Amino acid sequence: MPVAIITGASRGLGRALAAELAGRGWRLVLDGRDAEALRAAAAGLERTAAESGGGGHASDGGGAAMVRAVPGDVTDPAHRAALVAAAEQLGGVDLLVNNASALGAEPLVPLAELPVEGLRAALEVNVTAPLALVQAALPALRAAGGRVLNVSSDAAVEAYPDWGGYGASKAALDHLSAVLAVEEPGLRVWWVDPGDLRTALYAAAVPDDPDFAERPLPEEVAPALLRLLDEGAASGRYTASALRSGR
Repeated sequence: MPVAIITGASRGLGRALAAELAGRGWRLVLDGRDAEALRAAAAGLERTAAESGGGGHASDGGGAAMVRAVPGDVTDPAHRAALVAAAEQLGGVDLLVNNASALGAEPLVPLAELPVEGLRAALEVNVTAPLALVQAALPALRAAGGRVLNVSSDAAVEAYPDWGGYGASKAALDHLSAVLAVEEPGLRVWWVDPGDLRTALYAAAVPDDPDFAERPLPEEVAPALLRLLDEGAASGRYTASALRSGR
């Protein structure tokens, strides 16, 4: 069965994507900084996989779907190596989802007030760590003809007040993804704007959003993003709104 590494998988969009893949029998390696939350998410996903007939538990060694929780920080090289090693133990790396994100300031603030250290942190999590994880997983990805899904933002291409630091980091991730797609034609590289979702990350960014309750849940968007996988979509930039409407 195929294997995916998903960062930022203890909650939000990362967890929703993991649930979709677990239901399809994928083997999963999950990253998250909160060890307790990540292990709880992994346990729930194993139940999802078992109930859907997708497979068994990591401990039984015989199920089609297995979920490995690897707590840690994606900015830590040793942690990234542990993620790739866990995936290789499950059979390789067919899909790498770089979903973990940092805002740089919570709540978001204008550039005039953005702490420089906050911007550095956002660049480290949103740009440097995804590139380093791609590099670590590249031999396995090449061997599998694998896929890379980098979670971006509309702030990467639009100028919204307060979103400057986060948007700059996602713009860098977009460009890195586009170059990777050119340099690695044997892979599929997707960079995707999921839209504003009803997540803890978005609530931290914009705590006073009056429309927060109307934002889509990650579970509503994840199946649309996985259309890229189902349809073998060409490398490129996509939006969840277009994928949800069938475009």
